[in-house]
Amino acid sequence: MCADFVSALSRCPIPFDRERGADVVKTFGPAPEPLRALIAGAAGSSPFLAALIEREGEWLSGALAGDPSSALAAELDRIGTVAPDTLGAELRRAKRRIAALTALADLGGVWTLEQVTGALSRLADRAADLALRHFVGEEIRRGRLPGQTEADIATAGGAVALAMGKMGADELNYSSDIDLICLYDETRYDPADRVEARSALVRAVRKMAALLNDRTSDGYVFRTDLRLRPDASVTPVCLSMASAELYYESEGRTWERAAYIKARPCAGDIAAGTRFLHDLTPFVWRRHLDFAAIRDAHDMRLKIRDHKGLNGPVVVAGHNLKLGRGGIREIEFFTQTRQLISGGRDPSLRVRGTVAGLARLVAAGWVPADVAAELTDHYRAFREIEHRIQMVNDAQTHVLPATAEGLARVACLSGASDVAAWSAELHGRLLRVETLTGSFFAPEPASAARPDFDPAVERMIEGWRGYPALRSERAQQVFSRIEPEILSRMSRAANPDEALRQFDGFLSGLPAGVQLFSLFESNPQLIELLVDICATAPGLAAYLSRNAGVLDAVLGGSFFAPWQGAGVLRAGLEDAFAREGDYESRLDAARRWAKEWKFRVGVHHLRGIVDAAEAARQYSDIASVAIAALWPEVVAEFSRRHGPQPGRGAVVVGMGSLGAERLNAASDVDLIVIYDACGAEMSNGPKPLATRQYFARLTQSLITAITAAMPEGKLYDVDMRLRPSGRQGPVATSLESFRSYQMDEAWTWEHLALTRARPLAGEPSLMDDVEAVRLEVLREKGPEARVMPDLAEMRARIFAAKTPESAWEAKIGPGRLQDLELLAQSFALRAGSAARHVEPQLNVGARHGLISREEAARLASAYRFLWRLQAGGRLLTDRPIDPETIGEGGRAFLLRETGCETVAGMATRLATVTAQAAAIIDRAVGPAQQ
Repeated sequence: MCADFVSALSRCPIPFDRERGADVVKTFGPAPEPLRALIAGAAGSSPFLAALIEREGEWLSGALAGDPSSALAAELDRIGTVAPDTLGAELRRAKRRIAALTALADLGGVWTLEQVTGALSRLADRAADLALRHFVGEEIRRGRLPGQTEADIATAGGAVALAMGKMGADELNYSSDIDLICLYDETRYDPADRVEARSALVRAVRKMAALLNDRTSDGYVFRTDLRLRPDASVTPVCLSMASAELYYESEGRTWERAAYIKARPCAGDIAAGTRFLHDLTPFVWRRHLDFAAIRDAHDMRLKIRDHKGLNGPVVVAGHNLKLGRGGIREIEFFTQTRQLISGGRDPSLRVRGTVAGLARLVAAGWVPADVAAELTDHYRAFREIEHRIQMVNDAQTHVLPATAEGLARVACLSGASDVAAWSAELHGRLLRVETLTGSFFAPEPASAARPDFDPAVERMIEGWRGYPALRSERAQQVFSRIEPEILSRMSRAANPDEALRQFDGFLSGLPAGVQLFSLFESNPQLIELLVDICATAPGLAAYLSRNAGVLDAVLGGSFFAPWQGAGVLRAGLEDAFAREGDYESRLDAARRWAKEWKFRVGVHHLRGIVDAAEAARQYSDIASVAIAALWPEVVAEFSRRHGPQPGRGAVVVGMGSLGAERLNAASDVDLIVIYDACGAEMSNGPKPLATRQYFARLTQSLITAITAAMPEGKLYDVDMRLRPSGRQGPVATSLESFRSYQMDEAWTWEHLALTRARPLAGEPSLMDDVEAVRLEVLREKGPEARVMPDLAEMRARIFAAKTPESAWEAKIGPGRLQDLELLAQSFALRAGSAARHVEPQLNVGARHGLISREEAARLASAYRFLWRLQAGGRLLTDRPIDPETIGEGGRAFLLRETGCETVAGMATRLATVTAQAAAIIDRAVGPAQQ
């Protein structure tokens, strides 16, 4: 807002034709000198503006005497009150007035570029809305729109015009046409009436376009283009929303996705248009990073240049400022393509404006701040020059004049007296934009030479063309550009043949390739990571082939940053849920989120950024946060049918390795559910259930939410055998029954399991009560004499039932992980300690004299060694560890993890450590009773 137009003037055009400029100033009447100079410059360089000022001088005189924004708003309000039969003439009058006002505010520097384009866009919105509602109203009054009344005119009978392109982004240029897609909400009509309704709405849209388009002695409103609609050559000018959505889902192309970045409803039923755009979100914004859009955009640029003959050198005279090299479209494509790539994962990038889009890309780390600042500066300069090109004769052109006189007029409107210097500056800008954007769209080809391999490997490589990921011609084209780099890096692995075999397994498991290969092409650092994984961890490579979307997370900027903890995880998952509209989408979002975080932990572990113990804690954070976040979603969905949870509801408790925060890459989760109905016998909802049945079915819903196979797979396998009475017991237990069972019926092994129980989700006071019961049971039952004899008998049964799967077994057997964990749990039980983790539990044993401190230290050291071996092995493969089959990279990883120099040394240490641990445990537990 500015209180006074004249005081806000900051620049002035130069009259190319001083005599013509002076004549128009005379007809304008008395005015302050700065305004007279502005009018002289505008009219003296633009025949179109001279005619406008002469025709609308009286209105302009009043508009320029105060705040131009107020004058604009008043004119937009005025045309909403005109008689229907004068609508066309009055819209044209408004166009003349606002065109003159906007030009002078632009040339005088009173308005910013955004204010200028915004004023033109507001006029277009207003004109389209008034015209559409007027002609739909005519159809309604004639009884041609079934079921619609006068009240439906306000929403145009369900018809809506979507503003596309520059209009959608509020970026209309001075003589712009407007791109509209007209749709209607077919749900407002009975199925039998829809054909009749469509015919009426098609008539209304045609009349709207004609009114805006037609040129009379009063001028025209806006050239209107309806050809951006789906399959425009064969479809009517107004389509049902269902038909449009079906088209985009099945046939929509990248350029149409880019077009919808800027789309917004501008006329008619705005609410229906907003719903349509929301429903179209999955088409426009892909869930995974979409680097294939770069090639599509590059191909589109080349086609435009070829079609328009714009492949020559950059010369200012006659250069197409919009479509030519280094021009406006280059900056728009650069911005929109980046938005398409990343906007599916980052909603903050979903903005319509080019300048706003660049700013958001900087904030998200996708574009360097200096590059965005430079492109923004060039974009503003180009748009202003574009306006001046069009102001000369109100021509819808973006081509700079080819004659010296024509260039001089545009330069004069820009306030430049030295045409040569002005042209040189513009030439430099064009070349700079070409440089900044060209490398993004057409990066330098890979310089890696293709290495040679032995005949067997060459035959394997040749066979890649038969894999599903390389079936399409486009996939083969993209892959051919990255294949030399992949093979070159593979050849430098410790064992190239082995790495290539793992890559072969990765490639054969891919269902499709274009998106992933494009991702690699645009981000060569991902090829290095893939080679690292293939050369070291075949299990992780196999996981990656099934879940290639997790690679998106590597490009997020914080992939290799230090772990931020459960709080940051929780906030991220809550944000992911907030972006999803329904229950099943949130379940899938949780799976996608967990896969990315688990992949991150695996890569960090593989590269030595974290050790096995840190990875265990991070895997546990992921599982704990996922379950805690899913629980209220499950409860809310279940409550819709059966009412809210009776009493204080239920608590989800993590057991086993989840409770002890000791998960590995392949862990499932042990859970139990404990509830407190506070005496309620039934739920209160549309389909009430008895309390016990309610919580049993709620628990089953939770299990399904975690384990169900969905598009993104399952979250975890769930084991609930640690609940009271195991498989024979109910899946959910009341707090009172849980306490009673633990005190009176539970076996010693159940008390041992309780030492690791950890409440994860539920009502806070109930979580506290569950923890209090846990500690009460441990302190009450721990001193019983049966604990150690029962443990001795349990060990004997375990060793008899399951022998180690291989010589490298780290989990099952005397002196191994399970044996150590059971002993540590017995210490926590006997001492009534709250400790859940193995090493603190071993320390509890030492403090209470159950083992010596030296023995506790030896057992803790053994546990750390065995855990590194176990966790490392689970990251490498889902099979029993065998150094002979995990490959050279896998062996090197395990040696690094265990601190051993050779495989033989690792085997010796494993045997020594387990023997020593078994001896200590034997002494602490004693023999099993016969």
